[in-house]
Amino acid sequence: PLSQRADFLSRYLENSVRTGHPQFFNQLWSGTDMTSALAELVTALSNTSMYTYEVAPVATLIENKIIKKMTSLAGFPDGEGLFVTGGSNANLVGLMMARQRLQNQSKDKGLFSQKPMTIFTSIESHYSIKKSANILGLGMDHVIPVPTNSVGQMDSPALDGLIQESIERDEQPMAVVATAGTTVRGAFDPLTEISYVAKKNNIWLHVDGALGGSTLLSPRHRELMNGIEEADSLAWDAHKMLGIPLICSVILVKEKGSLLATNSTQKKDEAYIFHDNDEARWDLGPQSLQCGRKVDALKLWMKWSKEGSVGLASHIDRLFALAKYAEDKVKEHPSLELQTPRQSVNVCFRYKVADRDVNWCNFNEELRERLLRKGLSAVNFGYVDNDLTIRLVVTNPHLSEADIDLFFSQLLEEAKRLSQES
Repeated sequence: PLSQRADFLSRYLENSVRTGHPQFFNQLWSGTDMTSALAELVTALSNTSMYTYEVAPVATLIENKIIKKMTSLAGFPDGEGLFVTGGSNANLVGLMMARQRLQNQSKDKGLFSQKPMTIFTSIESHYSIKKSANILGLGMDHVIPVPTNSVGQMDSPALDGLIQESIERDEQPMAVVATAGTTVRGAFDPLTEISYVAKKNNIWLHVDGALGGSTLLSPRHRELMNGIEEADSLAWDAHKMLGIPLICSVILVKEKGSLLATNSTQKKDEAYIFHDNDEARWDLGPQSLQCGRKVDALKLWMKWSKEGSVGLASHIDRLFALAKYAEDKVKEHPSLELQTPRQSVNVCFRYKVADRDVNWCNFNEELRERLLRKGLSAVNFGYVDNDLTIRLVVTNPHLSEADIDLFFSQLLEEAKRLSQES
């Protein structure tokens, strides 16, 4: 009966995490944009796939238009791109293109007779880089970790040295993966310096901008992405800083034709779906790693149309301002300590325990767990220089200073209780 199904859905919602709640700071995404959510509903009801213009004509035109705008912002005026299933998938496709450029026979012949290929990325980069190396048959051991400086940015001179060592081991350096907005610190690697090293060694430069790519929309903060125009490809998640419902990710590439060269198969294998007619030139499927692919572009199109580029820039600036407000709260309180300088919307801090016999890492982890178990605030933790840090992420477009105040008020109250029990 309908009433039973409605009751089940009601109970499902009651027992689900309210990721749009103003006390949800747990992930690199939060909040709900109703205009985009409406677009998501429309795409679910229309239920089409992005492989051919024939079955998704309007969606294809929208995706092309959005991609053109995003490649322009990235400094890829003649580039191309696609919506994909997430930042991890965008990183995978970026590395597939790097492999294709280094060994253009690898798609057809495999890697059986190839020297080992190596990927270089920061020790603070996303774990999807290692997963991509596994999927591509390179092996996770061939992802070379590059040390970072005191604020979590890739050390460019160290990168150059590691590339030379790889060459001396008779390996093939394939790609450098820089990060624009690391997962824990929110750090931005120095793209201009890294691009110089990559070009010097003729290596593909992919930028994981899943978090930080949206700063390209802000004249005030796009300097964090200086040098992006020198990259070969960029991953960008609009569902993070822009607050679009999951998933809304793109892979952008500077050189047009790279996606087709990497992902297409033989015509005879595709004849049942890709037809040789006037509409074929609009088909996006041959460029894609996927066959079936959701219409994710409409969500971003609707939000962008509603707010305009100026509105999106204001949105990004507001998040940065709120993150600074949270950072100042940490700096001002004698019992709180900032563990790394804030670079974007991530604020990493810990509670300073007065009792010398109490392990600070264990205390802060328990403090975080208590906030979560009591349903007060959801905030995650990570590690900075091997020390546990509470990571507050400001991505909810509906946050206010009062929400930040409430978070710290609840955290300090729980810390006081926990200190008395310790």
